[in-house]
Amino acid sequence: PVRKKSFGDEMADTMNIHEFAERNTKILALKPEREHLTGVTKTHMVDGLRCEIEERPWKLQVDMPLKVGAKDGAPPGVLGRGAQASCLVITISMWVARLNTSIDSIEAGQGDFGARGELGAGNDIPPGYLEVRYSVSIDSPTPQQTIAELLAAAERHDPYVDVSGRG
Repeated sequence: PVRKKSFGDEMADTMNIHEFAERNTKILALKPEREHLTGVTKTHMVDGLRCEIEERPWKLQVDMPLKVGAKDGAPPGVLGRGAQASCLVITISMWVARLNTSIDSIEAGQGDFGARGELGAGNDIPPGYLEVRYSVSIDSPTPQQTIAELLAAAERHDPYVDVSGRG
C-alpha cells in the first residue's frame, strides 16, 4: 500500500516550504484582505501561580520558580524568549528555502531582564526587558555574503523582531 503524505511530512521538505511560501505570497497579492488574522489565546489560572494557555489544539502550562512561591514550572518569560527565538529560527529556515540555499544548523537566543520592576521594588524600574536582543549561530557551506543576505531578509520579515524593534 502507498502511504499518503501528511501536511507535516510535506512541510519538512525544503522544496515544499519554498512552494508553500510562493503560493501563499501569490494568494495574498491577489487577496490582500486575507492578510489580517486574529489569534485567540485563552489563559486561565490552574492553581497558585500556574496557568494553562490554550489556543486551538495546543495547551501549554506556565508557572514561576520556587523562589517566588510557585511549584517551579517554566515562567512566562521562557515562552516569550522561546517565541522570539523560535520565530527567528523558523523565519530564517523559510528564507533558506525561498532563496534555495542550504544550512546545516541554526540556533538563536537572547534576553536581559530584571526582577525588581516586576516585583514592584522600585517605581523607576520598568517591569519588562532591559534589552531585547538575539544572537544567531548558523553552520552552513553557503558563502558568508549569502548568509548575510539571508539574515537581513529574515530580520526584515520576522514578526517578533519587528514588534520588539518598534517598541
